[in-house]
Amino acid sequence: MNDGLLVKDLHYRIGNRQLLNGVSLTIAAGESTAVTGPSGSGKSTLLNCLTGLITPDSGSVTAAGRPLTGLSGGKLAKARRELVGVVFQFGELLPELTPVENVALPVLLDGGSHREAYRRAKELLDELGVPTGDTPTAMLSGGERQRTAVARALITRPRVLLADEPTGALDSQARETVARVLYASARDHGCALLVVTHDFTVAAYADQVLHLEDGVLREATTRA
Repeated sequence: MNDGLLVKDLHYRIGNRQLLNGVSLTIAAGESTAVTGPSGSGKSTLLNCLTGLITPDSGSVTAAGRPLTGLSGGKLAKARRELVGVVFQFGELLPELTPVENVALPVLLDGGSHREAYRRAKELLDELGVPTGDTPTAMLSGGERQRTAVARALITRPRVLLADEPTGALDSQARETVARVLYASARDHGCALLVVTHDFTVAAYADQVLHLEDGVLREATTRA
């Protein structure tokens, strides 16, 4: 499998706490996995290892056949820009910018064409049902802001999409709408999607649901 995400035997310890203990998983392009677990179980540590913000003690992370572990500096930043998109719990959008400006920003910061970035941003936002006028992002609903965050993560055409509690700050109606959009978008765009969530309703949309506890990743025994 070389077109999605491959995580092999990750270990990571802080002091006497073994946060990751032989974590492995495989997600093919267009497929999705949700990881659940209690607070402090290592979910954020796992995501940080996948994005390169934390270097695991051992193990490997491969995206679309390209290794991410072992890279540093500019090489890691380049691989991350080219291969990985991230959706954060609170969107991490710039509230004074319009949705189109927020979504186009990653391409512009990487030196891409202004015209192409705006065209692609509007296309994605239209696809996800977000207004593309001059309204500042701060004026959108919570669900619209998160769908904008999904569009921003997709604009660089990542091979792997990571979502960190992407619906945690939303009400129940917006939560289900964003969850459906997130999973459908990853499938339609051919991304390997990993969602970290405490919400089993959101996890249930995934092709595979895993549970992380005491540093060990296992198949979840129940699904919502």
